[in-house]
Amino acid sequence: MPAPSWENLDVFLQGDAAGGFATQATVTLRRSGEERTLTGIFDEPYLNAQLGEYEVDDAQPRFTCKEVDAVGIRAKDILVLNGREFYVMSYPQQDGTGLCILKLEYEDDPT
Repeated sequence: MPAPSWENLDVFLQGDAAGGFATQATVTLRRSGEERTLTGIFDEPYLNAQLGEYEVDDAQPRFTCKEVDAVGIRAKDILVLNGREFYVMSYPQQDGTGLCILKLEYEDDPT
C-alpha cells in the first residue's frame, strides 16, 4: 500500500542530526547475502506479563521503517543497529501508512 499523498515519510524518518528520532540500520538477507541500509525508528518496549503465579519480564525490540525499503526481508535475516545484532523474527508487518514493523530478537543475550 503506498504512503498517503499528504505524508512524506522521508521527512518523518529524519535522522538524529535533523532533530528526528530515526537511525540507520543494516540488514543482511540470509538467502542472497545482500546488505541494505534502512532508515527507521528503533523501539524496545518492556513487557511484564503475569499468568497466575508466573511472571515474565522481557524486552520486545522492533524497528519501524518504510514498507518499500523492507521488501524481501524475511525471518532470520540479520539487522545490525549501533553495533548490536538482531534476528528478524517474521515478515514485515505493514501498518497501512507506508510504514512497517520488523519484530526483532537479540542475536545473543543483551546483558
